[in-house]
Amino acid sequence: MLNRVVLIGRLTKDPELRYTPNGIAVANFTLAIDRNFKNSQGEREADFIPCVVYRQLAELVTNYLAKGKLAAVDGRIQVRSYNAQDGQRRWVTEVIAEDVRFLSPKDSQNTGTEHAAGAVGSYGHEVSLDDDIPF
Repeated sequence: MLNRVVLIGRLTKDPELRYTPNGIAVANFTLAIDRNFKNSQGEREADFIPCVVYRQLAELVTNYLAKGKLAAVDGRIQVRSYNAQDGQRRWVTEVIAEDVRFLSPKDSQNTGTEHAAGAVGSYGHEVSLDDDIPF
């Protein structure tokens, strides 16, 4: 079986970092990805894809990505459900990012096209992801 997704888009807002009760960093962000065609009014539409990153990669994403920055995400699609406060069952589809590349040009907040997971970049951080992601 194969569950793999690769996306390139711009962040719709700054990533949100939080920590699980066990102290594991979790960051959420949404990528806006333009569609390849225009609608009947001649306008381009976009899809907004929620992404989640864990551990040191979550901290790197929070430190080096911001609203409007271009990023590439490599990961897997996950569908989960939960019971909302109103008692209704809600379903969430999101991308669990295993690799994130920062694609925006260099500036004071971003050092350019860096490979954040699985390699040592100019950030000096090596990130490896375990399979024991908490849910």
